Amino acid sequence: MKERNLTRRDFLKAGSLAAAGAMFVNYPLDYFAKPNEKSKVILIRNEKVLDANGKVVPEVLEQMLDAAVKILFNTKDSAAAWKKILKPDDVLGIKTNGWRNLRTPVELEQAVKNRALAVGIKEENISINDQGVLRDPVFKRSTALINSRPMRTHYWSGVGSLIKNYIMFAEVPSALHPDSCADLATVWNLPHVKGKTRLNVLVMLTPLFHSVGPHGYSAEYVWKYNGLIVGTDPVACDSTGLRIIEAKRKEFFGEDNPLNPPAKHIELADTRHHLGTADPKKIDLIKIGLKEGILI
Repeated sequence: MKERNLTRRDFLKAGSLAAAGAMFVNYPLDYFAKPNEKSKVILIRNEKVLDANGKVVPEVLEQMLDAAVKILFNTKDSAAAWKKILKPDDVLGIKTNGWRNLRTPVELEQAVKNRALAVGIKEENISINDQGVLRDPVFKRSTALINSRPMRTHYWSGVGSLIKNYIMFAEVPSALHPDSCADLATVWNLPHVKGKTRLNVLVMLTPLFHSVGPHGYSAEYVWKYNGLIVGTDPVACDSTGLRIIEAKRKEFFGEDNPLNPPAKHIELADTRHHLGTADPKKIDLIKIGLKEGILI
């Protein structure tokens, strides 16, 4: 696997991060990536993104997001990157995740919306939603989606991931639960989803690395990772996040402690459904910012 560590100087350049020191896509995947190229994934971390009380610091989170998309799309500034991601005539659905114990940060939702407005998308053509996407009039006529959720362990699928975040687009989400949710990637081929996702942001600010039972949550099993994983390939982003979760479980428990059930849907999204790349050797992982405790 090709992995690149950027210096602090590179980091400051990337996002004008003077005070501090990620997000989502998929037109179809080949809109941004040429055949046989590695999937580019940005892992960006900043110890200042959470304050002493664990609250998100909006300006730092925004700087992280902008730095990530600038590097992801290789543009001179973040504004140019957002113009590659979105167009003024787009109708944008921001697919969030509202799980009460670990939701997509409101600050991230607003940052994405603000950048869509800056591109020129009309406010009435932007919606942020989770469980109501099939009833949402903006999502019904959307031309673009941006996908974001926190990474966490999950009772049915091993981990709650970017791939799984689209389960609410299924008419009967529970129909995808069998076999550890092995075929979650099929949701991405539904007519109201296919080819619309422009950016994926896997939130790694305080991931949940262990849980017991449906909807299980314990503060003992979250930690301040202070990161975002950003890319155009949801499978590559999820694969990277899964490696971090597995490393944290080994660190915490003192030995390998495999997820139960296994997060097989990520590998199968690649090998069975060809949604993206799960193999770390085929992922170009670019690490920005904080290196202490990176676990990957």
